[in-house]
Amino acid sequence: MAWDAFALILAMLGLGMALGRTTLLPANASETLNLVVLYVCLPAAVLLYVPRLRLEWSLLGVALTPWLLMGATWLLVTLAARLWRFRRDEYAVLLLCVGLGNTSFIGYPMVRALLGEDAVQYAVVYDQFGTFLMLSTVGLYIVARYSGDAAPGARAIALRIARFPPVWALLAGLTLMPEQPPEWIASGLRRLAEAMLPLVMLAVGLSIRLKLPRDEVRPLATGLVLKLLVMPALALPVSLLFAMPDAMLRANVLESAMPAMISAAALAMAHGLAPRLAAALVGYGIVLSLLTLPAWAWLLMRIAG
Repeated sequence: MAWDAFALILAMLGLGMALGRTTLLPANASETLNLVVLYVCLPAAVLLYVPRLRLEWSLLGVALTPWLLMGATWLLVTLAARLWRFRRDEYAVLLLCVGLGNTSFIGYPMVRALLGEDAVQYAVVYDQFGTFLMLSTVGLYIVARYSGDAAPGARAIALRIARFPPVWALLAGLTLMPEQPPEWIASGLRRLAEAMLPLVMLAVGLSIRLKLPRDEVRPLATGLVLKLLVMPALALPVSLLFAMPDAMLRANVLESAMPAMISAAALAMAHGLAPRLAAALVGYGIVLSLLTLPAWAWLLMRIAG
């Protein structure tokens, strides 16, 4: 593991939390940083890593893993909700925040820090063909079903996908971008992709909220255990089933261990679905993942070894 990168993660997260308690930055600083990552750093990372992909059977397993885990999420959350009688909105938030991980903003830099640069290409496949497509389809369906809104049509979903900047970078990376671009292009993309880690962790630190919803402790604990421990544990046999090579297997399991997606929680909160629970799942999930992700990386190294 690149300990210098992990130290930077902790430093930027702490700096963001400290700045969030002051008035030095504008109130929308976190949103602005996220937009920079979305429109600049994330497309640069996609353009940098996607052309290196080699099409093979096991790569299909990386794209399918998040979909399979969403099915497992639906089953396990339904069982937990019936056992502990979760409210309808709590059930919806658990479906969103357990089924959808932060596989790009946090996933790319954490995979790079814990597994190395060569593993990021698999994180891109997991995120773009799995998590992002699920957010734009299954995620919108969950919100519509449990908030009382009308379910989005195919046109609305297609427009949402088409307007996502990394999708255009993905198409360019698969068709136009050479595996070895001119050095000045590769160097620029690399610098922009590397900027994702400090910007994301600073934005997370600015916006993180660690307020424990006392009447929602049980669904919070359920969501954290499922997201950080159970989902990656389920991803391991899936990875073995598809006979993934070592670097691909590690990236696939580690992406499955990422904390809840911030966008999924924001979507739930915007529709009035257990907003305190959604915020807590993101906040506590990110903090705890700083322990669980290195632990998973260590375990995967021992298994591979």
